[in-house]
Amino acid sequence: ELGVNLSTMKQRLVLSILVVTTLLLEFVNSQKNEDKDPRLTTEKRPRQKIKPGKVVAKKAKAVKPKLKITPTVKVTPPPTAPPAAQSALTQVLEKGKFQKVGDTLTVQAGHNLELRCKGKPVQWAVPYYLEEEDEGRLRIVQHERYGTLILANSTGADTGEYTCYPMYCEETDCRREYDRAAKVFVFFPDPQELFVPSADYYEVLQLRSNRPTTLACQVTSPLATVTLHREFPPEELKVDGVEISFDVKKGFTIHRPKPHHAGSLFCLASYRGLRQTSIKYMLIYVNYPVSAPSPVIHASSTSVHVGENLQVTCSVLGEADIAIDFTWEYPGQKIGRPLYTQDATHTARSGGQARQRSETVLLVDEVRAVDQGTYSCTAQNLEGSTTVSTSVTVLPARTARSRHR
Repeated sequence: ELGVNLSTMKQRLVLSILVVTTLLLEFVNSQKNEDKDPRLTTEKRPRQKIKPGKVVAKKAKAVKPKLKITPTVKVTPPPTAPPAAQSALTQVLEKGKFQKVGDTLTVQAGHNLELRCKGKPVQWAVPYYLEEEDEGRLRIVQHERYGTLILANSTGADTGEYTCYPMYCEETDCRREYDRAAKVFVFFPDPQELFVPSADYYEVLQLRSNRPTTLACQVTSPLATVTLHREFPPEELKVDGVEISFDVKKGFTIHRPKPHHAGSLFCLASYRGLRQTSIKYMLIYVNYPVSAPSPVIHASSTSVHVGENLQVTCSVLGEADIAIDFTWEYPGQKIGRPLYTQDATHTARSGGQARQRSETVLLVDEVRAVDQGTYSCTAQNLEGSTTVSTSVTVLPARTARSRHR
């Protein structure tokens, strides 16, 4: 009986092992079938077979023929995101032929200029002369992916800077992206005009002691030799690149104007045997201060009795030869009390340097009750103004006994 039971248990154990093995085999087979079933791979299928990729590739090819687009690259940016790459500015030489432009470009006067700038949309800035003229020579066209500037029958007067600004738009609100602007300075050499023509015979410029001054005698050819001259007495000025420098796109710059730079100056250009002079520049030297004045105010007494005299002094210690204008506001103004002041200027030395002390004294004779309040002094020079104030209290008139004390 014991042998029969052991035999039965062995049979049941073998049967259980067979059942478990069968179930494991079926589970493995089912997993393999799932991997092969295309209906269960919806997330991976587009990454393996991307039919729209051809359309996207054609779109990219129109912009950059050698660009390869992989299915994992996001080609189309969000509508509100500005493009990452800087705008490219190219010159159209002829149909289907282009060249990238650098900082400068030379186009012979009389020829046409066509510039192309990537962006949708873009905005152009041109020399002032072209903005004002209305002869129809300038045409600007916006295409789907770029803007075009076309200038026909160019002249030497068209010489200047041409700028393309990509526009960043949110719905109908657009603004220029100045940090992505593409610029080129275009020369239009004219064998008869070495300088860009001007309607003026002379131009008056201020030589400010605190900032550079530029004489914009613009030439039409970058190959022209340009020198700077004084009219009286006649002499050529030295251009050393430090005190005075020359830039073919800007003209001559006086970096640290001094009184001896003032006078009548002009530019002389020579190219291929032709010599021409520019308009005259009348330079007037103005000694500009470094900063606005710093006045100091004080009263002869902050408390005065009715009938006594009051003096309020406002002074400025600053640079020599700098004019200071003073203005006052005082309580008596409200009732029409006239203003009496004494102004003076004298030289003082501070820290081994000559300084100028300018002051004004407000005189109030026989103080009355209406003279109590705030006295304000404003000191102004060419760089700005500063106001300082002080308060004065008016006390009752002294009695005869208090006067004798």
